[in-house]
Amino acid sequence: MLNWDDPIAQFKPTGQPNPAETIADEPVLNIDQGPEDSPARNEEQVISAPVTDEQTSTIKPEHIQEQGVTGLEEVEFGAGRLAVDDKAMINCRSDVNQLVPFKYKWAWQKYLDGCANHWMPQEINMTADIALWKDPNGLTEDERTLVKRNLGFFSTADSLVANNLVLAVYRHITNPECRQYLLRQAFEEALHTHAYQYCIESLGLDEAEVFNMYREVESIHAKAAWATQFTDSLGDRNFSTGTHEDDQRLLRDLIAFYVVFEGIFFYVGFVQILSMGRRNKMTGVAEQFQYILRDESMHMNFGIDVINQIKVENPGLWTEEFQQQIIQLIREAVELEIAYAHDTMPRGVLGLNANMFEDYLGFIANRRCAQIGLPEQYQDATNPFPWMSEVMDLQKEKNFFETRVTEYQTGGALSWD
Repeated sequence: MLNWDDPIAQFKPTGQPNPAETIADEPVLNIDQGPEDSPARNEEQVISAPVTDEQTSTIKPEHIQEQGVTGLEEVEFGAGRLAVDDKAMINCRSDVNQLVPFKYKWAWQKYLDGCANHWMPQEINMTADIALWKDPNGLTEDERTLVKRNLGFFSTADSLVANNLVLAVYRHITNPECRQYLLRQAFEEALHTHAYQYCIESLGLDEAEVFNMYREVESIHAKAAWATQFTDSLGDRNFSTGTHEDDQRLLRDLIAFYVVFEGIFFYVGFVQILSMGRRNKMTGVAEQFQYILRDESMHMNFGIDVINQIKVENPGLWTEEFQQQIIQLIREAVELEIAYAHDTMPRGVLGLNANMFEDYLGFIANRRCAQIGLPEQYQDATNPFPWMSEVMDLQKEKNFFETRVTEYQTGGALSWD
């Protein structure tokens, strides 16, 4: 029998505030998109008003006035209509529940591109992978370790990214079209975790062992621990933007996740698994990773556009001291990823070795620095894996009866020309 009363009312504490009242508040697939390509550079500059010492010294009320709106505010009857110039990336006081008019059309386009590129893990054939994994002579022990370590890292890494989006980043970005993309990204992160679980289940791996690697394997734990400090920073209920220091904190944490975690920490694993696929080994897992690489490239480029837009609208944040802090952050991340490369392939495998990744990570880090307006940090670094550019070029023909084409789009987006 249906009960229309609140089923958990009897368990709610009396005299407590509503949780909502306590809260502070073309597809881009090229990993080498430079800062000059960023749509953020073409947007109108909106500079935040300076915050006085008197303002920062006062005790902040429950709904912090210096920061932007959250979308949970009381709906004001008779309020004026929204103008595009009312919008801003952070600290915006206009209505974030109104998607239009668009100010950042590139953000909306990225949302549409993400929807057009929808896929599901079960659509990828894992039969050959299962047979190869079960064959005692199918893979070397080093190759098996490489597969398990990467599934161990990625299976929880995308959950960490999703937590960062949902619990931290979303409430501090005060633009509705960007929030729309963040919601799409959060779904894709869940989809990626689903893909790793599907691979682990298909291969018959010990799920507890693989999913718990970020608490048992030192090189995986080091990267996860490095990232979670920034989620903890933004997820702090007492944190809000609206001051120079807090806005820099948000910008730093966005760089940590979009530029470092998704733009550096993922790339050793991507190269290793995709290299197996190129050798006709673990082709199903490799295809899952190719779809994920495409999604992550779009996530990273969106994040970089957001970062550069915040810099445009708040130029005072990008101080020399702050830039040096970001450079140090990137250098720390490169060292952690180099350690991960050595851990996953101590003897070399598939024609790869850990030393090759040192050069590659310097190359990737230089690209990330350039994308956010920092000088290159690794002189003479080159790309020892030029075939990765081919992997990113998804317009490849495949045998339709063996696998699906990776430029697959949803039915509503198909072109029959």
